[in-house]
Amino acid sequence: MTFLKKNYGWIIVTILAILPMFILSNLFKIDTSNGFVLTLAENGGKEGMSTLEMLYHITGEFSIRWMTAVLTFTPFFILFGVNNLFVRQAMGIATAVWSLLHFVIFIWAEGFSETFTQFNYVAGFIAVLILIPLMFTSNRKWMKKLKRTWKKLQSWAYAAIILSLLHVAILEKTWIIYAVIVGIGFIIRIPSVKEKIMSRRKNKTQAA
Repeated sequence: MTFLKKNYGWIIVTILAILPMFILSNLFKIDTSNGFVLTLAENGGKEGMSTLEMLYHITGEFSIRWMTAVLTFTPFFILFGVNNLFVRQAMGIATAVWSLLHFVIFIWAEGFSETFTQFNYVAGFIAVLILIPLMFTSNRKWMKKLKRTWKKLQSWAYAAIILSLLHVAILEKTWIIYAVIVGIGFIIRIPSVKEKIMSRRKNKTQAA
């Protein structure tokens, strides 16, 4: 019970991050006629997409969703006073895992050299490179080891989300939703706005 109470946030985020994997599993089939061979299912895509394109689409959507969720964590704390640093770290790891999976599928479909043929691909690639060190340092061990440097390192997440938004915007996906959410989050972070919100929340708490 103590373990569950202490790590419930990590457990919930992990479950939410893994569940979509079951959707992806339906896009594969196992061929046992010649041993154990994992192949893509035929006609697994929807809306005119091939199975591989569907894989690319799903992983990309979930990576940007998790990234947006991570960056709305601080505004959520400002608005409601609820904060859990280690839950945010778990979200960051989920973001990196889905982003890496998205990039691997892109290489599978197009080849690594294709990464450098378009600006939006380069932006996505740089975002993934930024997320890798953030993923491996999102734990208590590295927090203690890096101390103040840890926060500076994690602040690179802002660069990753901007590059990711550029990536999806150029691809003409439903990027506006994420851009609006992130934009509102940045407005809430402005010191003058933040102070007013927290002051009102404090006054309401005292009045209650």
